[in-house]
Amino acid sequence: MYMYYMAIVLPEELNKEVLSYKQYMLDKYNCKVGLKSPAHLTIIPPYWMQREKEQSLLNQLDEICLRVERFPIATKNFSAFKPRTIFIDVDVDEKLKHFKKRVDHFFLDHQDYGAKVDTRPFHPHITIATRDLYKKSFAEAWAYFESKEFATAFTGTGLSTLRHNGRSWDILHLSRFQNAD
Repeated sequence: MYMYYMAIVLPEELNKEVLSYKQYMLDKYNCKVGLKSPAHLTIIPPYWMQREKEQSLLNQLDEICLRVERFPIATKNFSAFKPRTIFIDVDVDEKLKHFKKRVDHFFLDHQDYGAKVDTRPFHPHITIATRDLYKKSFAEAWAYFESKEFATAFTGTGLSTLRHNGRSWDILHLSRFQNAD
C-alpha cells in the first residue's frame, strides 16, 4: 500500500517562491514537513491505496479533468491555523469550490480507492509549515509572516496525484483540465 493525495500544484516559478519561505522555516525553526511536498492546494488529503488501483484511478481522474476548464486561483497573503500551521491563504472562488465538490463526489462514489472526503469546510491554502511547527515557536514565526504580503494569481491547469516515496511526495501524474497547455 502507498499513500496518495490529490492537489493543484503551483507553477514552478511560484513553487520556488514558496520554497524560499519553507526554507526560512527550516533554517529558523527546523520545520521540515513543508519541504516534503511541492507548493500545492490539497483537494483530497493523504490516504492509503493499493498500487494495483493506481492506473484505474489516474484514468478516471483524467476523464473528470478533461471536462473542467482551466480557472484562475488567487492568493491573499499569509494566515494560520493557530498554533501549529502557517500558510498562504487562497481566495475561494466558485470554480475552485465546484471542482472540489466534483472530485469529492467522485471519491464518495468510488470508495474502493480508499480516499476519505474531508467533512470540514473547504479552506484552500498553501502550507508553509505545519505539524513540526511547535507551539513554543509559533508566535515568533507568525509575527514574521502575519504582516507579509503574498498576493499573486495563477491558472489551475490540472489535478496532480502525488505518491509518497517513503520520505517525501512525488508528483505521479497530472490530469490536465481542458485547454491546458
